[in-house]
Amino acid sequence: MSAPSGRGESLPARIGRRFENVALVVLLTAMLLLAVAQILLRNLTGSGPGWADEALRLLVLWVGMFGALAASRDDRQLRIDLLSRYLSPGPRRIVELLVHGVTAVICAMLAWQSWRFVTAEAEYGATLFNDLPAWPFQIILPLGFALLAWRHTVLAVHRLRPWAS
Repeated sequence: MSAPSGRGESLPARIGRRFENVALVVLLTAMLLLAVAQILLRNLTGSGPGWADEALRLLVLWVGMFGALAASRDDRQLRIDLLSRYLSPGPRRIVELLVHGVTAVICAMLAWQSWRFVTAEAEYGATLFNDLPAWPFQIILPLGFALLAWRHTVLAVHRLRPWAS
């Protein structure tokens, strides 16, 4: 994880950053447009498309995961961390190392369990939108949690660097 602004990043990191940003904008725009269209149709005609609620739930899932990925790549995820405000740099680094390490382990466990869920859904033939297989829409769960685990592992390793020299 390089500079939060993207400067000094490798080409693959810049491409990944751009992909995440574009995906987040496209998904959020689609979600907002679909929600507004559904509200307008319900108010004007009394009903909306039957698939819209299901699509909105999926879009919320995808936007949430891409938002978490975007926050984690710059180490800007939500923190409830009063303690580190009062710690000196050395102990603060230890707390950050532990937090990122524990987060990586939890995300790895969630990736594994969501992989089991998605493969079970595929095995049982679960469908969405009446007849489409559900697993391609749910695959963001194991992939997103695996990437979050990787990113927090990298962030934890970065906390170790000052002690390695």
